[in-house]
Amino acid sequence: MKNKGLIILVVVIAIIAMNAMGTYNGFVEKEENVNRAWSQVENVYQRRADLIPNLVSTVKGYAEHEKETFIAVTEARSKINNINVGGMMNDPAAFAKFQQAQGQLSSALSKLMVVVEKYPDLKANESFLNLQAQLEGTENRIAVARKRFNDSAKQYNQVVRKFPGRMWAGLFGFGTKNYFEAETGAEKAPKVEF
Repeated sequence: MKNKGLIILVVVIAIIAMNAMGTYNGFVEKEENVNRAWSQVENVYQRRADLIPNLVSTVKGYAEHEKETFIAVTEARSKINNINVGGMMNDPAAFAKFQQAQGQLSSALSKLMVVVEKYPDLKANESFLNLQAQLEGTENRIAVARKRFNDSAKQYNQVVRKFPGRMWAGLFGFGTKNYFEAETGAEKAPKVEF
């Protein structure tokens, strides 16, 4: 009888251990998917940051007196380069700061495009058209990468927050990930004046 109780105890412990191991491995897999998606977000943001100096230089040649727009774009890009992105997915404040800086850069780029509208010769310049097409493509890539990141974060967060994952997540040190959210006021169409 004593052996039967010991066997049952060993089987129960083995089942719990296998469940814990499987759950842990599932967390790791989902977290790596989130990390991969985040890496792609960083990649396309870096692509945009790399295009900006060329775009600003091209526009500067046509619109030298629009200095405050160029300064705004350059400062917004500089802010982004100074943000430490390590561990940001688990820190809501750092994530919000990063998202705000990216929003400021998007806003500055929008103002730059308004400046461009004032210069028909610039809009016909082949170099500018190429840079503008690359930037538009990059903005689309950013939207896609952010969506994929949010999808990965959602899948991960669901596993971490559902039972029995929730029970093991705290024990193994897995927490939820942040999402990209629309900027405040994004529901309103921007007003463009010339």
